[in-house]
Amino acid sequence: MSAIRKLGALALLGGIAGGYALWRVESPYQGFQGDTFVEFPHGTSTGAMADKLAEVGVIRSRWDFVLARMLHRRGVLQAGEYRFQRAASPAEVVDRIGRGDIFYYDLVVPEGKNLFDIGAIAEELGIFKASEFVAAARKPDLIRDLDPEAPSLEGYLFPNTYRLSRHTTPERLCRLMTGKFREAWKGLQTASGVHETVTLASLVEKEGKLAEERPHIAAVFANRLRIGMKLDCDPTTIYAAILQHRYNGTIHRSDLDSDNPYNTYRHTGLPPGPIANPGLASLRAAVSPSDSDSLYFVARADGSGGHEFSSNIAAHGNAVDRYRRALRK
Repeated sequence: MSAIRKLGALALLGGIAGGYALWRVESPYQGFQGDTFVEFPHGTSTGAMADKLAEVGVIRSRWDFVLARMLHRRGVLQAGEYRFQRAASPAEVVDRIGRGDIFYYDLVVPEGKNLFDIGAIAEELGIFKASEFVAAARKPDLIRDLDPEAPSLEGYLFPNTYRLSRHTTPERLCRLMTGKFREAWKGLQTASGVHETVTLASLVEKEGKLAEERPHIAAVFANRLRIGMKLDCDPTTIYAAILQHRYNGTIHRSDLDSDNPYNTYRHTGLPPGPIANPGLASLRAAVSPSDSDSLYFVARADGSGGHEFSSNIAAHGNAVDRYRRALRK
């Protein structure tokens, strides 16, 4: 065979081999069922990653991944946990790990949620059981240095969006959330007492739908506290019923008459602790209430979420009448 023919044959074989290798690298494969998770600790080599991926059926063989890595050298393969749900080529797998497309849960905690709500959100995402989070959040140790009077972590589980792995524990989440609270509290730069301020802010959060009204609502509560007038705050009565496992979505006469210390229809002053987890706007309102002599407020019937404020019982009675007439219409 002439040298030219030999070179031609080698080129043909090389082309075939190259084409086959490229097919292997670009061809989708799925040797698993359902969601499959693969975790790579820091320092995991390319070969070790390839072995794990082949073992669970994400790729056909370790060599497919190694070859794909050789052909796609952009970036560093990143540690973390990855979720695979569908067929993917080795090239796609390498690209995902190079981008650090790791798996995490987005736990969205809106302002005003209590610790029971947060537990339910976590359970719905499938992170852990609500009861496990509630048990962890009922231990105030993580916040004792700031608030020695705290009966639980209620009020200090700062509303935010948290990115969590499948291995996040309730205790770890509590630490993350109280850490965010510490950042927010430090940013307020206030000398106000933590316990009283956060407790007041939680009431403001539950009553104030509009951020711009919250300083006025805080003023109402502050004025009542100053003169020894009961707060008569519905959300505290609801929280008392929740703690007693008897709230069904409606406030009953028995709730208003309850001797639970959180029921501000029976007890003067603030409740023993926060009733929810306030956001920054409500914390600011509690630190700096508006300059107002208002003692009462009632919701407007226009659906705006706003309130009508009054400084005496006669004006408040008229506001309540207007609210009821508007509802009837």
